[in-house]
Amino acid sequence: MKTKILALSLLILMTLGSLYSQPAESSLSTDSLTLMPWPQEIEVEPGFQIIDTDFRLAISIVGGETKAGAGSRLENASTRFLRYLTDKTGTFLKAGYPVSGQVEGATLLIEIEEKAVLELGNDESYELDVLANKISLKARTDIGALRGLSTLKQLISVQNGAFGFPQVKIKDNPRFPWRGLMLDVSRHFMPVDVVKRNLDAMAFVKLNVLHWHLSDDQGFRVEVKNLPNLHERASDGMYYTQDQIRDIVTYADERGIRVVPEFDVPGHATAILTAYPEYASNLNLRYSLERNAGIFDPTLDPTNEEVYSFLDTLFKEVTPLFPDAYFHIGGDENEGKHWDENSQIQRFMAENEIPDNHELQTYFNIRLEKILSKYGKKLMGWEEIMTPNMPKSALIHSWRGVNEGMEPGESLIKAVKSGYHTILSNGYYIDLMLSVEDHYQVDPMPEHELTQEEQSRILGGEATMWSELVTPLTIDTRIWPRTAAIAERFWSARDIKDLDDMHRRLMATSQKLEGLGIRHIQVREYLLRNIANYKDTGALSDLVKISEPLKIYTRNSGGTQYQVYSPFTLFADVCTPDAVDVIPFEKEVTAYVETANESDPVALKEYLGKWATIYERLLQIEQDAPLVGPVLPYAKRVRDVSTLLLEGLDEGKLRKKDFVVIQDLLQEKDDPRQNLDVELAVKDGILDLATFLSDK
Repeated sequence: MKTKILALSLLILMTLGSLYSQPAESSLSTDSLTLMPWPQEIEVEPGFQIIDTDFRLAISIVGGETKAGAGSRLENASTRFLRYLTDKTGTFLKAGYPVSGQVEGATLLIEIEEKAVLELGNDESYELDVLANKISLKARTDIGALRGLSTLKQLISVQNGAFGFPQVKIKDNPRFPWRGLMLDVSRHFMPVDVVKRNLDAMAFVKLNVLHWHLSDDQGFRVEVKNLPNLHERASDGMYYTQDQIRDIVTYADERGIRVVPEFDVPGHATAILTAYPEYASNLNLRYSLERNAGIFDPTLDPTNEEVYSFLDTLFKEVTPLFPDAYFHIGGDENEGKHWDENSQIQRFMAENEIPDNHELQTYFNIRLEKILSKYGKKLMGWEEIMTPNMPKSALIHSWRGVNEGMEPGESLIKAVKSGYHTILSNGYYIDLMLSVEDHYQVDPMPEHELTQEEQSRILGGEATMWSELVTPLTIDTRIWPRTAAIAERFWSARDIKDLDDMHRRLMATSQKLEGLGIRHIQVREYLLRNIANYKDTGALSDLVKISEPLKIYTRNSGGTQYQVYSPFTLFADVCTPDAVDVIPFEKEVTAYVETANESDPVALKEYLGKWATIYERLLQIEQDAPLVGPVLPYAKRVRDVSTLLLEGLDEGKLRKKDFVVIQDLLQEKDDPRQNLDVELAVKDGILDLATFLSDK
């Protein structure tokens, strides 16, 4: 009897196992996929391949070895892919590493033609076919295969209670070869683990350049053995050893990411002159690290030959740490005040017929270009380096926009028409706290008549994360998930720009990034708990959903409100530039207004009712949470506005005097700190609703 029961049990298990391993029918369409960036070509077919314990991955080099070699870039990436898959799905794989010599039985077969040397212009194209019982990933280079693996990670989904992959056919390649993130580690130093986890996130959304801003007025962040004062006196003890830099460069290379260093000269040089004041344009000052944000006067002396010997020594030692061909010298925001005040520099300019400070900086930059060329590097700099005498081999980094008196894309167009290659950051300054939609609608290719040759000189763009107002704790919340949308602008076709669909996919991408170790969600929850002193955070959370940090540097106007050692764990640091209740609330307001309030405003009342209770809920925890105190005046204004609007909705109209009160309550305070350095992000929706109700 036991034998029969055992046999029957085995038969049932085998049947279930067979059913489980069969490809399921997929109800997915391209409208339900959450890929970001969106591929160039994609087709979704019926079927869904379930992930089971027999999932195996094999690597083949076409016409060569069956496997990319132990420890190779592709093998390491494939191993990371398998770890991601098991962590995401909880599957116990029988083969937890890429296999060789068993290509025929592989679930996922990766075929490449060559292992690439990482450089600008790598072939990053790939073809991905997810079939009923097999996945084929083909690329000419291992870099392309890495991009395909990133797509495959994003395809993991659930159908009928099981993890798997929808059947898709994808042909994909980047629109631009330069897709970067600039990380400023000078204003606030970012430890190795912060840099690495952001490299993981960059690879996930197919960014391929880490622009590493390593020196500025607030700190010099690299160990230089032949110039030890730089890291010993100008870093507050926070710098990368050369071994750490090699480690990070290798880590980036394994993810198909180039590392371009930036050492900012001749301006932004306070840290350098703190270490070596003898190279300053003003020798009468005592230099110390800058603790505020802003543009400062300390500048290297371009007429002092010892300055070039110093820079030669610096570049000779640091250039081997960075294999990439490009080396960023900064060159921005030098107003030349100390040059104007130095009689020796003025005499040098007169003797050499140098008409102004811009041309003096060009003289300096050309000297640097020759030094870097000696060490096999191409000079790159912010757009101020562009003058008629600058060699066309220089790469121009376009950054200035309307706030600096420039038309959008003006310097980019000027650069390509002058024969320079260029990349765009104007429009991608994520520290400005603008909405993701603002960044997403900026394209590196301007709406301007350019020849094919001129268009080819536009290499791509970079999101820029300046760190005046971020720390290692909060930086992920400022970079992600919004940079994924910018990454799509660099990779995907120009006509991929539907805002609603972008938001849908960005929300899913945000959750996936957390699985890579990005702490943007986790840290915001911690900051809320810290402000509430581990009391109920519900009211604070509701307030965060309608509040955004002050934009375009108004939070730290003049650069003096916050120092590098100030607290960045305040209410404004929890808020993000894309408060989650804004768009749905505004849609409800629009719907209500368009129906002339004939519909029942249930959803509007739910929003306003929730906001009207925030103040009283905060009062309940104030005594145990001192950081809640500063939030109360702002929360009270939100309560008063919400209460008046609720009364207006109930009565079907708003009294004129109440409308005036609402307008007054919504006025921004003169002192940003009185407004918590945030703005009420639902202000426009509230005013639209109040105006409609008051006109009745």
